[in-house]
Amino acid sequence: MPQNPPSQPQDFLRTREVGEFLSGALAGAMTKAVLAPLETIRTRMVVGVGSKNIYGSFIEIIEQQGWQGLWAGNGINMLRIIPTQAIELGTFECVKRTMTSAQEKWNQIESPKVQIGHVNINFSLSWISPVSVAGAAAGIVSTLACHPLEVLKDRLTVCPDIYPSLSIAISKIYRDGGVGAFYAGISPTLIGMLPYSTCYYFMYEKLKKSYCQTKKKKSLNRPEMLLVGAFAGFTASTISFPLEVARKRLMVGAVQGKCPPNMAAALAEVIRDEGLTGLYRGWGASCLKVVPSSGITWMFYEAWKDILLVEKRIL
Repeated sequence: MPQNPPSQPQDFLRTREVGEFLSGALAGAMTKAVLAPLETIRTRMVVGVGSKNIYGSFIEIIEQQGWQGLWAGNGINMLRIIPTQAIELGTFECVKRTMTSAQEKWNQIESPKVQIGHVNINFSLSWISPVSVAGAAAGIVSTLACHPLEVLKDRLTVCPDIYPSLSIAISKIYRDGGVGAFYAGISPTLIGMLPYSTCYYFMYEKLKKSYCQTKKKKSLNRPEMLLVGAFAGFTASTISFPLEVARKRLMVGAVQGKCPPNMAAALAEVIRDEGLTGLYRGWGASCLKVVPSSGITWMFYEAWKDILLVEKRIL
């Protein structure tokens, strides 16, 4: 008798790619559930709503909206982070493996050469970092796929009186600006994502590898993953934060009635109104959210990979 076809979907669900995708989704969901209040405070400070310090913003939210205000927009945030982290981490792992494999195969054969006069040009891939390429690809792919959810989350967080529910937010944003309104701020998001995502993944992989070599061990334990991931997030966030400020201004600018036309104009507006220090307004709150989020995400991600991949002998 012929083999039963349903085994094919089961085989697909046991693949490494699916395991990494699910690990990213679960890690993102668990992290956001814990750190939602920090995300709310960070968003308000970055876009210039209310108090300019963390404690003041916290008190304002409690007084105006109660404790539940700290989780404003958390429903859409959870819906956003699950596909975002799944796509981002899944893309990173896939591209890193593909690039590493291509680099190894390319180095096994004689690299193509071009001679121009007395100059020989060797087309080698050894100078390319698979981790950096994979990090950039992960940020770009996840952003393109999930940016509308980021717009919805910010509108629900910053203006709960105008957008009291997800359905109202979707209909109002579409009515005011069409499909394009869901991609408000996409240009600075993509531009800002490149340095952030590239640095973030490169730092994590580099620190993890260096630490393991120094300690002569094969892998990090959970506390070490937490610390390495946190430091990687801190470094990447600090480098790219001015672009994050511009991105948030563009995404919610229309709500406040003063939307800059582009990222350069948004940056110029911040500098004109608040000086250079304005480019890092909310940086403390951002680190307060990004640093633990990065560390916890990597810790959860590696833990879920151990469960979904190692125990099934996929790795």
